[in-house]
Amino acid sequence: MKKVAIIISSAPHGTAKGREALDTALALSTFNHISVFFIGDGVFHLLANQHPELILMRDYIATFNMLELYDIEDVYVCKASLDERNLSQITINIANQLIENKQLHQLLASQDAVLRF
Repeated sequence: MKKVAIIISSAPHGTAKGREALDTALALSTFNHISVFFIGDGVFHLLANQHPELILMRDYIATFNMLELYDIEDVYVCKASLDERNLSQITINIANQLIENKQLHQLLASQDAVLRF
């Protein structure tokens, strides 16, 4: 079983990257140990009450709740990314671990593969 990191670093709804990252994580979880990392603008996926239909995009954010159903329990959120975007006080609706940059680098170094979206 390979350890695969899925890094979500781009903002939601402007491109399909967030949805592709989610689909990839769910598909690979059958045969791999998946860790999901929200860094950079990827932390915007964690905001509640988004309305992507206003820009004619599909709302896939609630689907992140399926990570646990697929036994993806290693979900990490970069504290520095939240702080830089003044999002430190938001309520995150999915189970996660808030990590510092040092922990982020250590965890990524322990992966067999890293996929960035």
